[in-house]
Amino acid sequence: MIVWVKGVDVRKLLVIVIAAATIWGGYWFVGSSAVESGLSSWLSDRQRDGWIAEYSSLHTRGFPNYFDTTITDLELVDPRTGVAWNAPVFKISALSYKPNHIIAMLPKEQTVASPFERITVNNTNMRGSVVFETSTSLALERSNFEIDAFTLTSNRGWKAGVQTGRLATRQTVAISNTHDIYFEASGVTPSASVLSALDPAGLLPKIFDTLTIDTTIGFDAPWDRFAIERSRPQIVSLDLKKLQATWGDLDLRAAGELEVDGAGIPTGSITIKAVNWREMLNIAVSAGILPKNVVPTAERAMELLAGMSGSPKTLDAPLSFQNGRIWFGPVPLGPVPRLVIR
Repeated sequence: MIVWVKGVDVRKLLVIVIAAATIWGGYWFVGSSAVESGLSSWLSDRQRDGWIAEYSSLHTRGFPNYFDTTITDLELVDPRTGVAWNAPVFKISALSYKPNHIIAMLPKEQTVASPFERITVNNTNMRGSVVFETSTSLALERSNFEIDAFTLTSNRGWKAGVQTGRLATRQTVAISNTHDIYFEASGVTPSASVLSALDPAGLLPKIFDTLTIDTTIGFDAPWDRFAIERSRPQIVSLDLKKLQATWGDLDLRAAGELEVDGAGIPTGSITIKAVNWREMLNIAVSAGILPKNVVPTAERAMELLAGMSGSPKTLDAPLSFQNGRIWFGPVPLGPVPRLVIR
């Protein structure tokens, strides 16, 4: 007997549903196996390249709509840089019909080490959403990360943290190997040694109120899987649209553009706007950024620049990077830092 419901052959519909479910189930099991074997192969390839790439278990669940993969006791060490990462558990999740969109969930405690120190990373929430291009190189298209109660504890005796932080990136439209990057954090707590150097009298709060960075950075290569497997892309340009840091009564803002050569030496200019600049000058001296013997000259020059900006407490002047040296207005600050990603 054939059953009809409003003109629909239920038997045929049931056959279609069962067939679709069977096909989808087969796709999920094939896909989950591909995820596991792909990750296992990648870790094995790193071992052949001389890395330490160890883990205790790797499995994928989430049938029927997700590929939820959990790796336990993960340890990665890059022999070229000596940078190491250890996590007791690392979870990544993707919709089974959109495997290039990954959700990464990091553990509440992990460690990052270099040849110089070992840092324990603690948090109450640390997760990110990452979208890759649909290609074998898995180039980064966009990402979004959030952290809460984030602390860094070094074996060299310092500790720092952030109450909340957000990081977002995306490929810049029509410009290759370039990413728009936005970062904001509140409740930034520098290490005690940094605070002591910046504010030896203890007159300022121990916590930075806010830190915001909005920039576009160009690189010499794409951020894809080869950036981890081989070498990190290096910065070739930096367009700083906005940097703002608020610390008590101090307010620092910056914007400008830099070009970076193959040695990591930047050239260009960044405009600095500083409210209560005299306190910042004292901080620069305390931190060793500005030698004491140039303070009288620097102060006179900054007074002149502040007068030109319309307020004696507000300084508006260029920070110039020229011939490997930094100048703040007419005041020399010293050699430029090299912008190199290890």
